[in-house]
Amino acid sequence: MKKYINKFLLLSFVGMFLGCADLEERPIGLLAPESLFNTSRDVEIAIFGAYGWIASERLWGRQFVTALMLRSDMVDIGDRGTPAERQQVNDFNMDDNNGMVNQFWPYWYQVISAANAAISGAETLALEEEVNNRLVAEARFVRAFSYFHLVRMFGDLPYIDFFINNPELVKEISKTPEATIYQGILADFEYAKQWLPDQHSNNIRSRPTKGTAASFLASVHLTLNDYPKAYEEAKWVIENKGRFGYDLEPDFQNLFRAELSNNMREHIFAVEFLGQQAGGGGANDDLMGAMTGIRGADQLGWSVAVPSMPVFNTWDDRDYRKKVSFEDSAAIAGVMQPYTEFVNTQRPHIAKYRRFPGNSNAEGRFTDHNYAAMRYADVLLMAAEAAAEVNNGPTAESIGWVNEVRARARNAAGQQNSFPEDVQGGLDKEDFVNLILEERRLELAFEYHRWYDIKRRQMGDLVFKGPNSLEPHPSFDAGRDYLMPLPRIELDVNPNLAPQNPGY
Repeated sequence: MKKYINKFLLLSFVGMFLGCADLEERPIGLLAPESLFNTSRDVEIAIFGAYGWIASERLWGRQFVTALMLRSDMVDIGDRGTPAERQQVNDFNMDDNNGMVNQFWPYWYQVISAANAAISGAETLALEEEVNNRLVAEARFVRAFSYFHLVRMFGDLPYIDFFINNPELVKEISKTPEATIYQGILADFEYAKQWLPDQHSNNIRSRPTKGTAASFLASVHLTLNDYPKAYEEAKWVIENKGRFGYDLEPDFQNLFRAELSNNMREHIFAVEFLGQQAGGGGANDDLMGAMTGIRGADQLGWSVAVPSMPVFNTWDDRDYRKKVSFEDSAAIAGVMQPYTEFVNTQRPHIAKYRRFPGNSNAEGRFTDHNYAAMRYADVLLMAAEAAAEVNNGPTAESIGWVNEVRARARNAAGQQNSFPEDVQGGLDKEDFVNLILEERRLELAFEYHRWYDIKRRQMGDLVFKGPNSLEPHPSFDAGRDYLMPLPRIELDVNPNLAPQNPGY
């Protein structure tokens, strides 16, 4: 798929104007979709271009997903020599000129611009209805996927659902209320659920299907505390898992082996990287193995995003997922050493992305990983949580979904363990929901979900200031830190985006 990306990178350049201060100094002519789109294949390639922006250093290759990890209570800064912008995100003392935000904000709008271009381009062609609707559905999925991340990070922000063919229009754009943005996200995912196929050829998981759209609808409804609809969508995916080819991967470790990541049945939607390949603008540049790897070890890394010791110590050693998730020893100068002897940061490191990077360079960069933006285990746990809220407590159905996840965790590379045990009945709603949130914390550890769980359940004061905090941050402010600041450069360019988010 990636070989088609470069042709349509220019379609998404307008997104960069949401991060450029020199609009007056760089006049550009109008773009006309009818001059760029001649066939349905051109529309499809434009969508591939959007995927290319997602699989870039600014988004899934480092900046955006690292910010998500550092914002959680599962990952702390390791090497404090890393740039200050990362420490500010981690320590909840960032300002509105944070370098990480300045890098990933315009790239999300480039993804959105490419999706809008594809939709506009399809409208200029006299395509068969089914072909047109399928292509538009895929582009609308990509747009909704992008805004779903942006709105959770920033709240009110510019919502652009049309192709900007005149850059001058950018100067007139203002913020859209968060509630309105969510309406657009839901409408796009609903359309995608209606018109996307059940599966793609070769069972590819880096393009969405009806099941993908329904899974993300469940996530949006869960975020909005609309538990009946979240339950309905997640249960629909579970009941139709055979139709979509979904199931849990028997061995948890295989989820994080880059050489096995293509078309994995647990992947609901994956961001695809191609080993040892790089494009312009950071395209296909995956640095997460290096960012989470061990500085000074034979298998090189940078010790930037490293779990705190309480994260490691409180995770039961009997859980196979702990062994998969952590590197607590490493070869250094050819000799295996425990984490207490690591050169830079004497803590166990994240193993999910560095242990089996496939075709990559010596630092674990430019890997073959396909990162699961959503996997089937997530759907099972979303369904269980929503069901508990709908039924005011656990049911046999919701307990069964959690136990599916736990049963897989007991399979340690073919050896059946007795831990974690099945959940039994008798819990009240609060205890069961807390159990699910804890199960999500472990099952999805270091996979960029934890911050969103903390935010939607308003757990910040508990997890950062509570007596059992895994990563204490006394500077966390619930009135400020559930949102990041809009980049200062955006407000300087376009005062219509004021006011800034509270506290910045």
